[in-house]
Amino acid sequence: MNGVNKEKKSDSALIRHDSMGGGSHRGHDHHPAVNYESLTYVRDETDAWRANNATEHFVHRGNFWNAGKHETSTTYIIIALVGIAQASVAYFTNVLSAHFIDHKFNHVYGLLEAIASIFVWIEPVSAGSGIPEVKCYLNGIDLPRVVELKTLVCKVLGVICSVSAGLPVGKEGPMVHSGAVVANTISSGKTQNDRQKRDFVACGAAAGVCTAFSAPIGGILFALEEGASYWGPSVTWRSFFCSMIALSTLYTLNTIGNAFGKVGFGRLFSFGNFVFEEESSFAVYELLPFVLLGAIGGLIGAVFNDTNEKITKWRMKHVNPSKKRRFLEVLVVSSLVSLVSFALPFVWVKCTPLPSRADMSADQIELWESLVPFRCIAGEEYNEMASLILTDPGDAIRQLFHLHQHAFSTAALILFFTCYISLAVIVYGVAVPSGLFVPSLLSGAAFGRLFGNLAHNLYPNLAYSNTYALIGAAAVLGGMARMTISLTVIILECTGNEQFVLPLMLTLMTARITGSFFNEDLYHIHIHLKGIQFLEAELRSITRHHGLVTGDVMSANVVFVRPVEKVGVIYDILKSCEYSNFPVVDTDDNDTLSGTIGRNALCILLQQRAFGRPSTPEGNNHDNINCNYLQVNGAKFYPLVQWHVVEKAYPKYPKVSDLRIDYSDREKFVDLRPYTNVAALTTQEASSVTRTYELFRSLGLRFLPVVNKYNQAVGTITRTDLTPDALSETMLKMGKKNA
Repeated sequence: MNGVNKEKKSDSALIRHDSMGGGSHRGHDHHPAVNYESLTYVRDETDAWRANNATEHFVHRGNFWNAGKHETSTTYIIIALVGIAQASVAYFTNVLSAHFIDHKFNHVYGLLEAIASIFVWIEPVSAGSGIPEVKCYLNGIDLPRVVELKTLVCKVLGVICSVSAGLPVGKEGPMVHSGAVVANTISSGKTQNDRQKRDFVACGAAAGVCTAFSAPIGGILFALEEGASYWGPSVTWRSFFCSMIALSTLYTLNTIGNAFGKVGFGRLFSFGNFVFEEESSFAVYELLPFVLLGAIGGLIGAVFNDTNEKITKWRMKHVNPSKKRRFLEVLVVSSLVSLVSFALPFVWVKCTPLPSRADMSADQIELWESLVPFRCIAGEEYNEMASLILTDPGDAIRQLFHLHQHAFSTAALILFFTCYISLAVIVYGVAVPSGLFVPSLLSGAAFGRLFGNLAHNLYPNLAYSNTYALIGAAAVLGGMARMTISLTVIILECTGNEQFVLPLMLTLMTARITGSFFNEDLYHIHIHLKGIQFLEAELRSITRHHGLVTGDVMSANVVFVRPVEKVGVIYDILKSCEYSNFPVVDTDDNDTLSGTIGRNALCILLQQRAFGRPSTPEGNNHDNINCNYLQVNGAKFYPLVQWHVVEKAYPKYPKVSDLRIDYSDREKFVDLRPYTNVAALTTQEASSVTRTYELFRSLGLRFLPVVNKYNQAVGTITRTDLTPDALSETMLKMGKKNA
């Protein structure tokens, strides 16, 4: 049997040991995190499932309102509720944070940082932006508590406090996380599998970006480019519908108490409208400076990411193990931010006169009024540093985008950019809910305006600094997050003018290429630092060209069950290992693979006590429990547990600890054939790792049996076996072996 050594036991797991593979499931010592459970994105095609579908079709035949229409209408009702709920969360966050910002200098400034950290103390998963965690969930990793309601409450209240406290953070990233949690919460009880829930969470993430930036199309593209690892036409339509409902709700909520029904009222996020006069337009030859600015932004992003990675490693080693240390770190960092925020305006003693309001529009007057007269004559002068660092970050961004050429001096921009981005790199990762978008945009706008000032001094015919501030904001954010398509559309939707399409495309592409030459984007850096087994869209080039085959990386210890198995054997297998799926091997047919069966299905069968002899043809010896006969085509069969019982158990499947198996039950049999996934995907042990990776990643698999040319199970592939670290370890071992 091709060198296969198999040991047959009556009441213990049937395990195949081969020497052809690369060892067992392994954990890597340099990973700080444990192996997380994977989500199941592929439906099992079992005979029980087919019989259940046939029954439903027969019952609803001829009805106008059939099961398909009911499912579709339910789906869109849930999506509409997700959009409404996420818009309400965004409105609540905006209103409260704006209220606290208006009063932070009076009596709440020093208290808000501590409150934000307390919410993270209650739920540690609520720290940070949440985008890396949402990316991992949509990649197929079941991170604990990431999309639970408790996380949403702590996230929203925490980000309100951290933004209002004046920390260099934004609430836009956490809005993505909140949208994912809202979608998961509302869809709970209505979804029957992980695939449906994944699609709802993707729609929620799109609605989160939509409500954060008032950018519905950008939100959809963000979910496609940065969020979801698996996408289809149905998800596109659903996310579009969800974003539409969310934006409509947000418009409605923002008009309450102002001019109800008039679009434009409220505090939706906006960069302000660019009025293309001579000072804010650009010439074609300025595309080269834009490319240069994009390259510099990519370098800034690479340095930011590398510095934050080093700080995060130190933080994970010395701070994160203790909740008290995390809380104290927040107090220390917030004290540092407060010190710098108040020290810079004191150091900057220059007062700049306000211009005449005679020729200003209402929007320009509002921007000038938002300038801070710190230690200057109110109504006549303003302090440049105070206007940038002691005001709402959104207002500061709009000031850099729209105020005239000489509103901010070169020295003030240098000082602000250096201090603000240094604080941002320290703050990102502390135990408070925080986002990356606004700090990156604000520091990038300051750098872009600085670049524009210097360029305009050398070449007066170039565009004024306003345009370069916008391009600089995109360059720095693109250098950190490495987004291109979605960020281009988000910025265009926030500016309201398509004339910036080409400059933004060139800038963001250049920033991405430049930054990627040195390191990964900040989200992936934090994913890897946490040891999460994230599967990229493609394998690394070194792995593709190494010549690895699936047999080199698979786990060669195969725990499997027979088509008709003893209760005691199944129970012992479930207790002895944590595998999520098991091959079903027909030991009476040359050990061929019949399919797979999930751990959850086995637990339900034992819980429902689906014990009994299998149906066999008339005249067959019923003592032969391994008979292969099953009446499916052309005859009736009745599973002891109907498939809808299995589906309704999602997601709270019974655990092994919940099962009560008596000694007398151990010798009984369970017919697994109706519940076996007969369409299970497999891969050959001689196939390349690249092909196996593409199959595993593109279909969102959780478990992939490896077979030989005789269709015998010789190994298994899980997410753990395909991570970059696992593949690198295998290549290193093979290199030493061949040396």
